[in-house]
Amino acid sequence: YGKQFGLADRENNTTVKLDTPFLFASQGKMFTAVSVLQLIEAGKVGFDDPIGKYLTNYPNQEMAKVTIRQLLSHQGGTGDIGVLRPDEGPNRAWVRNINDLIKLNGDRAPSFEPGSKFEYSNYGFVLLGALVEKVSGQNYYAYVAEHVFEPAGMTTTNFPTLEEMAGVAHGYTLDDSETLVSSADQLPWRGSPAGGGVTTADDEVRFIEALKAGKLIPLSMLAKAIKQQTDWYGYGFVSSGPIEFPHWGHGGGAPGNSAALSVYPSNNMTMVCLSNRDPPICDRLLTRLHFHLSPPPPEEAQATAN
Repeated sequence: YGKQFGLADRENNTTVKLDTPFLFASQGKMFTAVSVLQLIEAGKVGFDDPIGKYLTNYPNQEMAKVTIRQLLSHQGGTGDIGVLRPDEGPNRAWVRNINDLIKLNGDRAPSFEPGSKFEYSNYGFVLLGALVEKVSGQNYYAYVAEHVFEPAGMTTTNFPTLEEMAGVAHGYTLDDSETLVSSADQLPWRGSPAGGGVTTADDEVRFIEALKAGKLIPLSMLAKAIKQQTDWYGYGFVSSGPIEFPHWGHGGGAPGNSAALSVYPSNNMTMVCLSNRDPPICDRLLTRLHFHLSPPPPEEAQATAN
């Protein structure tokens, strides 16, 4: 089942189609994680290696001690990237690539003892993207295209620059006066290993089907990736839900951009929502569907049976 609603471009009255590309925000962390897990599976990287083993000239030596496992599970204290908030326009004006993001953030030490707790971090996944480049010898975007998007059959998914956004759904956000306005001025130059490319609902389903078929990483590695390392996160994937109805995937959100993906192994169902409005619109939709589809608690099921 697939259904589209609303406008991709309000100014030109362009309607959304099922194949309209939308920004995917933090869902890109799944693609970065799969890339890193491929390198781990190939024996080129170790879960417990410090990032400084590969980024040998990393500026802050304490941050260089954070391990790949801690980065994948948001337990490194690595913080944000400095280009995503509305007031970070001056940084967006010059940041163009992973190296620029490291220049902007590389002097910072971890905000807590790595491994001691969970704190969601965009910058940690930028470091994982830098790892992919260093170990593979490929540009991050080229690696993900060749080793994730192409084998999964994701024909639309990519990381366009601001100059390459033709056909992508325009984002709209509410300003301080609750007026709906374009969010284009809040976009970074290009997405990063932390997220920010474009995709379609069908491409996201293809990604999941490729994972479930073992085309991207072995099923044993996928099982590790979606196993909870914290209350609700694995290695690059959200892992949540009750034992009776678990689900995994990832969401994403930014001004004028909401995305959600949930995979339910118990009934072989995948749900995708992509929107050009503010979060948490997609999270709310999938949450409602989740509770609608979830099996009732044991006591309710027994009462119904009686």
